[in-house]
Amino acid sequence: MDVTVAKSAGFCFGVKRAVDSLEELVNTKDQKIYTYGPIIHNEEVIQHFAEKGVTVLNNKDELLMVDDGIVVIRSHGVGKEIYELMNYRGIEYVDMTCPFVRKIHDIVAEYERKGFFVLIAGDANHPEVQGILGWCSPDNSQTFQTVSEFEKLGLEKNRKTVLVAQTTFNHNKFQNVVEIINEKGYDINVLDTICNATEVRQSEAVQLAKNVDAMLVIGSKNSSNTQKLFEISRDECPCTYLVQTATDLDRSFFKGIKSVGITAGASTPKKIIEEVQTNVRNRKF
Repeated sequence: MDVTVAKSAGFCFGVKRAVDSLEELVNTKDQKIYTYGPIIHNEEVIQHFAEKGVTVLNNKDELLMVDDGIVVIRSHGVGKEIYELMNYRGIEYVDMTCPFVRKIHDIVAEYERKGFFVLIAGDANHPEVQGILGWCSPDNSQTFQTVSEFEKLGLEKNRKTVLVAQTTFNHNKFQNVVEIINEKGYDINVLDTICNATEVRQSEAVQLAKNVDAMLVIGSKNSSNTQKLFEISRDECPCTYLVQTATDLDRSFFKGIKSVGITAGASTPKKIIEEVQTNVRNRKF
């Protein structure tokens, strides 16, 4: 069987930075270590750190219970309130927010100070978007995921608005919204904050999926960028499967299949990608 792995599959810069930094803290500090939210969206990585004594804080109430140790801010980032709370309580923390996400925090905070309404293309339930929302006022911001949702917002065309995107947002969907903005004359300052690594991965997935009989997308089911890769790949290749590890492989995936493409979300460790690749090549499942 012919197996092709996308060049950019696996950890992106922000994820690698966060994971490597947490690993270093675990190996060099005697203090208790916490992460505010999972450091990244990958169950195997979270389990790895849990076995080393790292505790995940799931909400503000759990954070308030911390009276010692170090808190590591997740790669997805957090709202302004969390920083203020930790500073007020004197909690030591290390900020591992992805620099590209942190840039969006700065953008929305600055534009709101200038009187702009903040519009975010992204999933309001995703921690990255929740963090972004935490840098602007609830009554001065809105989110959407589809062109239809954007059109239903009922934005005033002359209202000064800034549009940003979740770093893992579907690039084609974002461009569709931009076209509508231009066509209908909205007063919206469009800032494409989709991470370059996301665009590269999505573009590679499209090209790979067009030229294989089946696609495997490796990553966590709660990973936004993994889900986007799955959706994009499935549009081009109906035989597309989402797997978290090699144990999810099934013989039925490859019945009558001669070529397989493999890509992976930005939170998927290289080791897991290699294990899936090896199992597919050698039919060890």
